[in-house]
Amino acid sequence: MRTFRGIGAFVCTVALAAGVLTPAANAENAEEGGGGIPRLTDDRGRVITLRGWNVEDKTNRGEKALAAITERHFRDLNANGFNFARLLVFWDDLEPRRGQYSAAYLRKIERILDWADTYDIQVLIDAHQDVFGPAFGHRGIPEWATRTDGLPFTPNPDDWFSEYFQPAVQRAFTHLYEDPDLQRAQAAMWRVLADRFEGHPAVLGYDLINEPMGELGEGEDLPTAARRIERDQITPMHNRLADAVRSVDRDNWVFVEPTPIVGEGVPTGLGKIKDPKVVYAPHFYNTAMEAGADYDPAAGWIESYEAAVTAYPKEHRVPVVVGEWGPLNNALPNMGRFYREALASMNRYSSGWAGYVWCYGGGYCAVDGAGKFRTNKEQTASPYASAVAGRVRSESYDPATRTYRLSYVASGRGAATELSLPSRARDWRVAVEGAAWVLGGRIHARPGARISVTVGPDPFVSTVVDGRGVSM
Repeated sequence: MRTFRGIGAFVCTVALAAGVLTPAANAENAEEGGGGIPRLTDDRGRVITLRGWNVEDKTNRGEKALAAITERHFRDLNANGFNFARLLVFWDDLEPRRGQYSAAYLRKIERILDWADTYDIQVLIDAHQDVFGPAFGHRGIPEWATRTDGLPFTPNPDDWFSEYFQPAVQRAFTHLYEDPDLQRAQAAMWRVLADRFEGHPAVLGYDLINEPMGELGEGEDLPTAARRIERDQITPMHNRLADAVRSVDRDNWVFVEPTPIVGEGVPTGLGKIKDPKVVYAPHFYNTAMEAGADYDPAAGWIESYEAAVTAYPKEHRVPVVVGEWGPLNNALPNMGRFYREALASMNRYSSGWAGYVWCYGGGYCAVDGAGKFRTNKEQTASPYASAVAGRVRSESYDPATRTYRLSYVASGRGAATELSLPSRARDWRVAVEGAAWVLGGRIHARPGARISVTVGPDPFVSTVVDGRGVSM
């Protein structure tokens, strides 16, 4: 819950019902951003924005799996105004031996989803892999599903991403994509997950595989290989897995990823995913920054990334949610500018994002041990409309003044607009102008009315509804 403070106070509870989001292209009030990209909407036609973080435990396995994720994660996400979490789960923990699924692991996932539901956090279940899986010292695809044809693998702990280009790892991806028995096993794994959690109120959807990679052909450069792998291997895989999910879950979203090469400004070669509820879920990382370099505004990386990443959703008319983003070293001199420009970019074309990663400590962690944002990451916590009941005319956020503005034409469906405010950050005042009223922390408006909403730090302005001062 978040408290809006002004003349009075009220509580706004963000409550997006799982399983009721519908494709934006078919919704009455669907808005388009990024020059023709649909927005996520719910069953009442409200335009949805997701903002949050990845939640993970890559260290613990077996009996201790997921132990690092606690209720505190979701309580703190809620308190900082977030409504979204991408939960990493691992096939090697779910099915450690072929055909034997861990009931204990499924219970642990369910407990995490229950915490998320308590704090109004929508969850994307991500079948995560790093460098394929435990056969190469990482997490993801089980060892029993790893086939290398005896090709070599040399670990490189100082540059773990380079391990994707080891011959054994690349061949393992080829077998995963092309061997019929492994295709069936991966689909069965997803049927188990979707069947277990399709009715859970916190579940938003399923990310079919994290950062899929593949095997480079002789003489291929990386962009050419990535487009071929995406077209010929990853697209069929996504369609197989989407079909597996749909065999048990007709409602929740299916999230599909390209290779991470899109981060270099390379448009994806993914083809059409034949499912009515698809979300394109690229990641937003820069190679130089991942290696520890500062942000270089003159390099034009954000601009090239945005151009590359928007081509697919424009062509295929699907919404975008960025599944991971955020540099390792966020305290370098230009990182404040990076956060401002990255957030502005994602807000132009996406329906939301999940930063990497919500944990308590150093490295990629969003917050320190006391729960305080680490340098520059506080910029991710700002006011926004989690659900807009109408056609959005304009939306903006000024980080200098921390002021959010929204203008929309109200729909005739009787739904309410909901704001999400980071209550831990400061007190807020909200101004609403137009034929609208506030009830239970939600903005209700007359059908067809033009509504303007302004949110800023207290002291700000008196809340106004249809020209009259109203406590919020």
